[in-house]
Amino acid sequence: MAAEDVFNRIPMLRAERGVSRKDLAAALGVHYQTIGYLERGEYSPSLYLALRIAEYFEVPVEVVFSLRSFPRLGSEAK
Repeated sequence: MAAEDVFNRIPMLRAERGVSRKDLAAALGVHYQTIGYLERGEYSPSLYLALRIAEYFEVPVEVVFSLRSFPRLGSEAK
């Protein structure tokens, strides 16, 4: 993990809501490739963009972004 890695749940949130990369990009006013870069961790969003993404999905920014990797779905102890 690099010092400035930022992890995100954008792909999961898009899948849950049936939103394409192009649709999300259009709603945010960015190029659709930017969404791909974000999802793969190749690009860290500005604070402004991170807050806009969280607002788009109507969740707190901490639900979308983290400095630590998110646990895999179903990996939490029951």
